[in-house]
Amino acid sequence: MKWIRKILNAVAISLVIYFAIAFGLVYSQSPTQLTGEGGLDFSAVAGVDTREPASLEPYATRNGRVLTARHYPSGRKDAPMLVLVHGSGWHGLQFDALARKLSARADVIVPDLRGHGANPARRGDVDYIGQLEDDLADLIKEYRRKGQYIILAGHSSGGGLVVRFSGGKNRYLIDGAVLLAPFLKYNAPTTRENSGGWAQPMVRRIIGLSMLNNFNITGWNDLPVIQFNFPNSVLFGPLGATATIYYSYRMNTSFAPRPDYLKDVAALPKFLLIAGTEDEAFFAERYEPVMSEATDKGQYRLVTGVSHLGIVDAPATAKAMLDFIDAIAD
Repeated sequence: MKWIRKILNAVAISLVIYFAIAFGLVYSQSPTQLTGEGGLDFSAVAGVDTREPASLEPYATRNGRVLTARHYPSGRKDAPMLVLVHGSGWHGLQFDALARKLSARADVIVPDLRGHGANPARRGDVDYIGQLEDDLADLIKEYRRKGQYIILAGHSSGGGLVVRFSGGKNRYLIDGAVLLAPFLKYNAPTTRENSGGWAQPMVRRIIGLSMLNNFNITGWNDLPVIQFNFPNSVLFGPLGATATIYYSYRMNTSFAPRPDYLKDVAALPKFLLIAGTEDEAFFAERYEPVMSEATDKGQYRLVTGVSHLGIVDAPATAKAMLDFIDAIAD
């Protein structure tokens, strides 16, 4: 019938146009050279403790890949487990000083997420969207003692991953959460433009890949879609080789809450959120009004005069987290 052929032809033409637009957007952008200026203030980072940092320990994941984490045991049989998840572009060493302090109350585990750290198999990439959550679940099961309370904590994008984890299939594994200046979503009221100059997303490429993923076409999900504006003092410093300067589409998607981020927020267990009033990436004062619309399980602490990176090693952060650990483990 002619009308059926016309409909099929129209559908075919529409699909050709759709995929032409998608691929055009994908290949209209690629990584560029960043200046390292105008991003986050790395001078505020206290960094590694003056002592030798804890050694990396291997742990197995469900796909057979061996990943690594640092373990700071408390020595207390009744201590909860606290897993600290690092932010975008860096690795677990950012928590070395904080982890030592918190190990007075908790068994602290600090992973280098897949695709990060000194020698990842594929820097800035994962195998599939959601793999970071599965890796964290495998880590918790590897270290957890029977009946032990589990607190999942993260900074920046790591905080966003904690929110995502809470809204996913593995949420049953955690009893509490700590969010240090978390990334909620690029379009959340809490996020400054391009996270204050730190994140440089390839917007057209992201849109194009999203269009392909709508049809379950994932063969291009390894392409880089976001870069991080590290200052030269970091890139050419002693740990410069451990920096991850861009993420693939599947890594970037895995590291953030889902598009309906407030649904993930609503699934959080009891949580503590800490942010500095001088945060360059996010609007610290907006967290409570935005998130309290979705859940009443949160406590919110603003630390005066502290930046986005500085919040990790701020004395007020350690104190608030120790109090939270004591409260949730009672």
